[in-house]
Amino acid sequence: MSPAGFYDPGVDVYLETGRLWLRRFTADDVDLLTGLDSDPEVMRFLTGKPTPREEIENVVLPQLLKVYAEHRELGTFAAYHKSDGAFIGWFGMQPTREPKMVGVGYRLNRTAWGQGYATEGTRALIDKAFGELGMDRVVADTMAVNHRSRAVMRRSGLRFVRVYHEVFDDPLPGTEFGEVQYAVDRPTWEAGRRA
Repeated sequence: MSPAGFYDPGVDVYLETGRLWLRRFTADDVDLLTGLDSDPEVMRFLTGKPTPREEIENVVLPQLLKVYAEHRELGTFAAYHKSDGAFIGWFGMQPTREPKMVGVGYRLNRTAWGQGYATEGTRALIDKAFGELGMDRVVADTMAVNHRSRAVMRRSGLRFVRVYHEVFDDPLPGTEFGEVQYAVDRPTWEAGRRA
């Protein structure tokens, strides 16, 4: 590891794309996650506010590490730009209640928005889910009003499935329009690879 927030790839690369390296988070990554979650715009469609450092240290990061321990090939992965080793955010491939289905997602620093990283990383996770991990279905969810994330889902090969509504104690603006789910199954993914 090089200076804080910069990455020097070693043996711990989980996934590599054309422009990105993804690696597992470690217990030393509190500052990276705190910095990412401190931007209200990054958190706009998630919690609407920054995540306190104490919560990242005592809840968020331990949960990330627990997923690695319980699901060897799944979890949330720190993303770095290959050109300069800068931390740009994370991509996740999470277990679901269905053994052959995973959920994908991402959270990127605002400086990384609009450059195609979200689509690049999400496509790579989808390819890994089907090509290496033997999954049958990949899903993703976001707020219906989060049009940028919905566009990433479409560009990544996911297709709209449904709108659904959840009840929140402190709903964010736009919650009344519901949540959306996008998905792709193995036959559709395979057909796209052959095209």
